[in-house]
Amino acid sequence: MSDTIQGADESAAYRIRRDASGLFAKLRNAWRQNRWLRGACYALMVALIGLFGLWIFVARDLPDAETLLDYEPPLPSMVRGIDGEIVHSYARERRVQLQFKDFPKRLIDAYTSAEDKTFWTHGGIDLGGFVGAVIDYTRKIGSGERAVGGSTITQQVAKNILVGDEYSVTRKLKEMLLASRIEGVLSKQEIITLYLNEIPLGRRSFGVQAASRAYFDKDVADLDLHEMAFMAILPKAPERYGRAKFVDDAIGRRNFVLDQMVSNGHITAAEASAAKAQPLGLVAQRSDPNTSDAGYFLEEVRRQLIDRYGEQAENGPYSVYAGGLWVRTSLDAQLQDGARDALRAGLLRYHGSRGWRGPVATLDPGNGDLTSQLASSALGINYENWRVGVVVSRSGGSARIGFSDGSEAPLSGLPDALKTGDVIAVSPAGSGWRVRTVPEASGGFVAQDPHNGRVLALQGGFDFRLGSFNRATQAMRQPGSTIKPFVYATGLDHGMSPSSMIPDQTYCFFQGARLGNKCFRNSGGGGGGVHTMRWGLEQSRNLMTVRIAMDSGMDNVIRTFDRMGIGKYDSYPSFALGAGETTVLRMVNAYSALVNHGRLNAPTVIDFVQDRRGKVIWRADERECTGCNMAEWDGNPMPRFGESGRQVMDGRTAYQTVHMLEGVVQRGTGTVLRDLDIPLFGKTGTTTGPKETWFVGGSPDIVAGVYVGFDQPRNMGGYAQGGTVAAPIIKQFIKETRERWTGRPFIAPEGVRMVRVDRRSGKRVFDGSPSDDPRAAIIWEAFKPDTEPPREKRSDQVDQLRELVLAQLRRQRAGAQQSNSAASQREETVDFVQEQGGLY
Repeated sequence: MSDTIQGADESAAYRIRRDASGLFAKLRNAWRQNRWLRGACYALMVALIGLFGLWIFVARDLPDAETLLDYEPPLPSMVRGIDGEIVHSYARERRVQLQFKDFPKRLIDAYTSAEDKTFWTHGGIDLGGFVGAVIDYTRKIGSGERAVGGSTITQQVAKNILVGDEYSVTRKLKEMLLASRIEGVLSKQEIITLYLNEIPLGRRSFGVQAASRAYFDKDVADLDLHEMAFMAILPKAPERYGRAKFVDDAIGRRNFVLDQMVSNGHITAAEASAAKAQPLGLVAQRSDPNTSDAGYFLEEVRRQLIDRYGEQAENGPYSVYAGGLWVRTSLDAQLQDGARDALRAGLLRYHGSRGWRGPVATLDPGNGDLTSQLASSALGINYENWRVGVVVSRSGGSARIGFSDGSEAPLSGLPDALKTGDVIAVSPAGSGWRVRTVPEASGGFVAQDPHNGRVLALQGGFDFRLGSFNRATQAMRQPGSTIKPFVYATGLDHGMSPSSMIPDQTYCFFQGARLGNKCFRNSGGGGGGVHTMRWGLEQSRNLMTVRIAMDSGMDNVIRTFDRMGIGKYDSYPSFALGAGETTVLRMVNAYSALVNHGRLNAPTVIDFVQDRRGKVIWRADERECTGCNMAEWDGNPMPRFGESGRQVMDGRTAYQTVHMLEGVVQRGTGTVLRDLDIPLFGKTGTTTGPKETWFVGGSPDIVAGVYVGFDQPRNMGGYAQGGTVAAPIIKQFIKETRERWTGRPFIAPEGVRMVRVDRRSGKRVFDGSPSDDPRAAIIWEAFKPDTEPPREKRSDQVDQLRELVLAQLRRQRAGAQQSNSAASQREETVDFVQEQGGLY
């Protein structure tokens, strides 16, 4: 029996080996005889190895999908004014982050219908869409055309946030891998929220809220159905569908999305039909939303932020264009508007009837369409109803003006020199436009809080859109006579007083054998006599200023300029008359220190900076306040901040200088401001030529300064003076912002004595009182202790006093003789003068 079983087993094993040998033989024969089979197998093997290697290669550098849990999108930096209102945003990409609950359901349905019908059910990859994309990609290889994407919403999230927009197979594989991983990390609601907040939708908008504002000037919650459908077509071609010339394409695509929403059961056919009947209703593209007309101020803020934090995300977490900063500035909108209007009016007033001064810029017709070039240039103007346009054609006495939106119109008032390609300012005139002139002369204006250095208003030219060069902070100009107060302050610190008598006479000094004598003269010539220091400053006398500088020590004067932040100069007498260069901002800041009793603050345009979560990361005011953070009041005096700034001048000297500068407004070169009827101080300035005109001054609350001149300094004309060109600008500024000027007087610091003096002689007086009349002979003058004029007795007063004393003495003696008992007891008569302890 066992032998039979063993034989059967051997027979079965033999058959298996025989059959196997036969199968292997057939395969071996087929392999040897069929070269196509061998090639297909080799190709499949290579493809599998290649795909495996590519998979390993792609997966190796793949970002971690879990980083999306802590993802912080690049956000614009928002700028607030002094009142906390948003005035601007720094962004190359407009973004507003919303939560899932903030998105209307129909908006979500529109996007899923247009981009990913199976979003709520797939695991990150739509295999059908992927196969279609691969076939299309294979068909278009070498054609230069771009294949369809075939990406799900999850894949688009991976592309937009983690992978990038590179057009390659590698990127597509990374996208697919990440999409599957993202689905395992985030919920569907989180994925759609990321998508709707990050998708690029044109007009520099990223995310549906920013795009809703850009295209419809609405929040997403206020969008109508047809507007939501339009929003859903933008991911395919945002720059195309958002332009007026492709409106038909946009409407067709929008209607397709509405049909898809009907097919997917999101809306009814009647609702779709009603939505299709609506026009697109897009608003015009705005070049810079959330902006005020304070371009020079905001550009200075931007420059300082970039210096501190960098520009792009790679510069760090607080970059200007991606960090989502909240920036509180000192920009006062009312004062800024007043500064802008006053400077513009002053420039136009100076320009007067000088005629057309040339184009703002010139474009080359050979470089293509002129209106497109103008749109790319970002040139513009925001003054009354003026616009910037380009001359697109001219033939004899007729011409046409073109604008950045592509429109054209006839142009009138043509200057002879006007030619095709000139960029000019125009204003409406009937059915066309008329040529306007932007003043060739320009200037800079700064207004500042003198007690803390905060810049409240800053205007660097006629209009920021015509050029970003900031004449208030960047233009280095000679300040002329506006520097004289600091020469006089140096004299006050070196033994002089406002009543010191200074010769107004020719002053020469020897410069060496080669140069000989250098002699100074007053503006307009003239001179002679000896006058008080006050009179010399009020009348801006050059000869008196140079003499004060030389008597005080020119080195000391230069050190005063340096301490006040005006500039570093050599010890030449001409610098005492404003020959060195400085900026409007520096001069205003130095005058603020005079008002602030000699304490100098650094000028600031930024109060503090917060990160995207509201944490303060930088503050301009770093003064400590002990006790400010107490949970409860402990009964002691309320905590206060210490004084800001550093002491760079004796506070009494600073006040004496301000007190003399009040006389400039009352009786001197700044009388154009006198009828404002508020306490003001200031100084005019006019440089040789004249090339620049200045005025700097203000009140205890606001200090302002302005200069007017050409960008390439040249003669402005003989009548141009600080008192006739610059001071009226300050006057208009004060009148337009009158409610901000309290009218309170300048307060003297401790240690100043106010004494009645004769304004012309500087001598002390006793029998009169100052009046409000600026021409009054008697005024109050400010002195440091022991520097006031000595008491002087008049001879007639002394004679009268002597007669009075003698009469009293005679009466005293007569009474003594009549008293018998008293006269006998007295050994000698006591002199009345001795009895009174002396007469003084």
